[in-house]
Amino acid sequence: MADTQFGPQGWTPERLTDLTGKTYLITGANAGTGFQAARILLTKGAKVVMLNRSTQKSKDAVKTLKDEFGMAADVSFIRMDLADLSSVRGAASEVLQTVPRIDALICNAAIAQVPTQKLTKDGFESQLGTNHYGHFVLCGMLFDRIEATQGRIVVVASLGYKMGLRTIQFDDMNWDKNYSANPVYSQSKLAQMMFAYELQDRIRSAGKNVGVYVCHPGSSATSLISTSGGLGARIVWWLMTKSPLVQTAEKGAYPEIMCATENGLKQRALYGPTGRMGFVGPVGEGKLEPFAYGPTIMGKLWDRSQQETGFIWSL
Repeated sequence: MADTQFGPQGWTPERLTDLTGKTYLITGANAGTGFQAARILLTKGAKVVMLNRSTQKSKDAVKTLKDEFGMAADVSFIRMDLADLSSVRGAASEVLQTVPRIDALICNAAIAQVPTQKLTKDGFESQLGTNHYGHFVLCGMLFDRIEATQGRIVVVASLGYKMGLRTIQFDDMNWDKNYSANPVYSQSKLAQMMFAYELQDRIRSAGKNVGVYVCHPGSSATSLISTSGGLGARIVWWLMTKSPLVQTAEKGAYPEIMCATENGLKQRALYGPTGRMGFVGPVGEGKLEPFAYGPTIMGKLWDRSQQETGFIWSL
């Protein structure tokens, strides 16, 4: 389904206006699409705060960006490990103490295709724990700060949400009985989307003013599979990166930048490349499968997420 909202070229950073005075938080921003998103925002004068797990990689990323944009470039990082809820809470507290405004929180970080079952420090299956539960708590703790500037939450999903059960395996969320890398990753991304769409409904009911948008990067040349995937997935991915079905990490960042800045977007939507299989091509609104916003499952996942993380939203 080609989208022509932004013309035949789709959305590109040429549409960005001056972002001086605006602040963007990006999780997982020391490499891949998150790093490219930081770069693009800095070109327009924005302040960027990265929330990353690796201190050294973050220092290197900040240095690279300051080398490119000058020492005055307003880019910094706060250490946060999404797989450890105490780390998420600590990072969110630091943000609240040091970052006076948040125009958008971009939930970009993820792990993928973890070959064998691993559990987080809190006892969650690693992909669900990192991709969904970590962001669930982070968004909740920063929500009031985001609302103070009528800001946004951007959830970076994946077309992989269609590749698994197409629902949440509530009776065994850690996949103790039937662990398999792909369906488990798929569930973690579906959970992120359901969280976003449920959050939209709750914000509307509460009369709050925060925009929540969901996007995906298409098929982008990032280190996601090579850092957490098994050997087979890495080989297949390496071969794919040599084909026209994979675009650059910079292009993969366009959908999240668009969702963080562009006006007039729909909330109950999925934005990303609109070309071949949704992997590449002009950025716009793609096809969103209805199972991603089934109200019964969304509500059940929200309740379960609060119960598992111990974080109760005030919405």
